[in-house]
Amino acid sequence: MERNEIPGQGSCRIESGFWNRYIGVIRNGVIPYQWDILNDRREDAEPSHAIDNFRIAAGEMEGAFYGQVFQDSDVYKWLEAVGNILMLERDPHLEEQADSLIDLIVKAQEPDGYLDTYFTIREPDKKWSDLLECHELYCAGHMIEGAIAYYQATGKEKIYRAACRLADYLTQIFGQEEGKMHGYPGHQEIELALLKLYEVSGEEQYLRLASYFLETRGTNRFFEEEFEKRGRTTFWNGAKIPEPNERYNHYPYSYYNQFHAPVRQQETAVGHAVRAMYMYTAMADLAAKTKDQELYRVCRRLWDDVTTKQMYLTGGIGATSSGEAFTQDYDLPNDTNYSETCASIGLIFFAHRMLQCETDSVYGDVMEQALYNTVLGGMNYEGNRFFYVNPLEAVPEVSKANPERHHVGTLRRKWFSCACCPPNLARLIGSLWKYIYTVGESRVNVQLYIAGTAHLNTGGQTLSVIQKTEYPNDGKISFTIQGDGERDIEFALRIPGWAENWRFTINGEAVVPDQVEKGYAVFCRNWKQETTIQADFEMKAQFVGANPKIHYDLGRAAMTRGPLVYCLEEADNGPRLDELVLNTEAGIRETARPEWNGYVELEADAVRIKLPEGQDLYMPYRPVKEKVKVRAVPYYLWNNRGEGEMQVWMKAD
Repeated sequence: MERNEIPGQGSCRIESGFWNRYIGVIRNGVIPYQWDILNDRREDAEPSHAIDNFRIAAGEMEGAFYGQVFQDSDVYKWLEAVGNILMLERDPHLEEQADSLIDLIVKAQEPDGYLDTYFTIREPDKKWSDLLECHELYCAGHMIEGAIAYYQATGKEKIYRAACRLADYLTQIFGQEEGKMHGYPGHQEIELALLKLYEVSGEEQYLRLASYFLETRGTNRFFEEEFEKRGRTTFWNGAKIPEPNERYNHYPYSYYNQFHAPVRQQETAVGHAVRAMYMYTAMADLAAKTKDQELYRVCRRLWDDVTTKQMYLTGGIGATSSGEAFTQDYDLPNDTNYSETCASIGLIFFAHRMLQCETDSVYGDVMEQALYNTVLGGMNYEGNRFFYVNPLEAVPEVSKANPERHHVGTLRRKWFSCACCPPNLARLIGSLWKYIYTVGESRVNVQLYIAGTAHLNTGGQTLSVIQKTEYPNDGKISFTIQGDGERDIEFALRIPGWAENWRFTINGEAVVPDQVEKGYAVFCRNWKQETTIQADFEMKAQFVGANPKIHYDLGRAAMTRGPLVYCLEEADNGPRLDELVLNTEAGIRETARPEWNGYVELEADAVRIKLPEGQDLYMPYRPVKEKVKVRAVPYYLWNNRGEGEMQVWMKAD
């Protein structure tokens, strides 16, 4: 199997100037930077101690556990990012670092397969006593995912075998059988990891355990009984456990962790957004692997709720800082918005698994919406500063002074004490080639427009595809296709939801698709003779409005171009961005900028409505109106030119 091969589907290599730059940033910048962080070599960043925790657990050094209870997961996500990057190109130095880490992980693993440095070091007699809060299963899931990626990249089995030992141990501890624990994780993650391990190993016990964790969720009082056994009145981080809620006859925390109802009965997305996305991803993966139509319909119901009622224009989800969570339909504030980077990464995972259940362009649309806006915006252009929270409006002095807005950072940070987002970014971008195509028995679907070369297996035939494009700056894409078989194969191009007009040619001649279904233009041919399809999705800037139920955006407009959402920054437009009112009738002008991957800058006419400066807190409303031009940059690039105000939704006439 080629290193960068999608099991059963084929291989794909990215050859995009835009994305190869980011992949290079991950390989040469983010991964080494995070390695230094994990080893506490950056004095100007928050300490991690994550690898020292493994040294202590392995008996190689003395000391106490330090950090979050889930600190191990930062190490595992780093390993997964390394594996994904090595699938693209082997690197002896990077492998040497990873192998030294793997030796440490394996040495820290206990003889029965248990692996969690927090409990090994701090509470060895309390393993599995706090599934709700202490993240043992969450860390186990990330360990398994990291191990699989490294094994697939290098063929080295040491960490993979350790992952199997851990998974085998879990099958002995958890299950519906008498004598086993009937619990499930507080923070979902192990479910999707076990499904990946099943895919690689073929071991049915991993599929069964993943199914057990999902199907048992919300069916018993396990977590309440867990509290009672430990006699606890607070969570591990000191927060007080709330009293039972009469309306739901559960702890309100059940909604935060999505165990308020069995998964098949859940109607809407609730609670912690990342936990929800990981759970929905596993549910969709299980539905696809077992062809469970009922479970798929539950996933589609939850998908529709998230993306049509609770998602920001940028693909951000989880509107409130209270629990990093969903609130209710259409509650999407801009200035207190949370939209954790990890939540949008999880949304991409969910979309990708839903594409295994059904071919529908809504999944690809949301993948690119989240990818090009919130996900890329979670990291600066150099790859050494990160956002955990991704607001749609920010005023630095307000964020610093108001406790309810402290979470709205206006400068990216070097690291976090809860450092889930930076390594999550690294592992996603390193594996982006897996998301470009989906393949069936007689069909290839193009989900993302990213230049590169692919060799895709469909029903015993191989279709070689060369994709060329300057996307997301340009909507022209060409595909040179050649097959090695006699059967007709459908080649389906996702028509982006933002594209109002499109054109296709085959070998230079204008054509119409054989059919357009569920947002795809489908061409059915025998591709034995080399054929070139040219797609031209008209990419023009436009003003966008929000559903009137989102009252925060009433009287406001945003600017978009293709998949990119734009924003105003103080660096271009001065302070007090809320004084500006767009003239939407005058249209939008586009200007190419050579820096930052040649992004397109937008310009629009506006009026600045000012009140006179003075000492009075209030005064008669006698505004001065001044015609101005505003400049907008892609949202993902904001805060690369120093600290200042930012705004996506602008007042408009």
